[in-house]
Amino acid sequence: MIDDKTLPTPRPEDLQVIQSYGNGGFRISNVAHQSAVLVMPKLTLPWPVAAMSEASFAGLAPLFADGRRCEILLFGSGPRGLPLASGLRQQLREIGVVADIMDTGAACRTYNVLLAEGRLVAAALLPIP
Repeated sequence: MIDDKTLPTPRPEDLQVIQSYGNGGFRISNVAHQSAVLVMPKLTLPWPVAAMSEASFAGLAPLFADGRRCEILLFGSGPRGLPLASGLRQQLREIGVVADIMDTGAACRTYNVLLAEGRLVAAALLPIP
């Protein structure tokens, strides 16, 4: 059951909104996800990583496939903020993406706020046990 931390829901209804997180997963637009995820305004996908040390530019490719783009990429690193590899941050900067890393709860809340503001945001989120 995923409802450890319930978040306010921005609108409109057709966007991927993070409704809750915790207990090893997420509830995003009424769908439960029991793993790390990549969340974009119109799509949520599994992210096959178990730790921030596994994050790679290639692993983020779905964020930019099929003409998708984002200006801000939030990384939720689990229960506490961890550093993002400088090489990955630089690769993202080279394609015009600002990367910000924080604990998963903060990343979920920030994603929803930026989404509600109409910003081009995406999130790469590790679950909190």
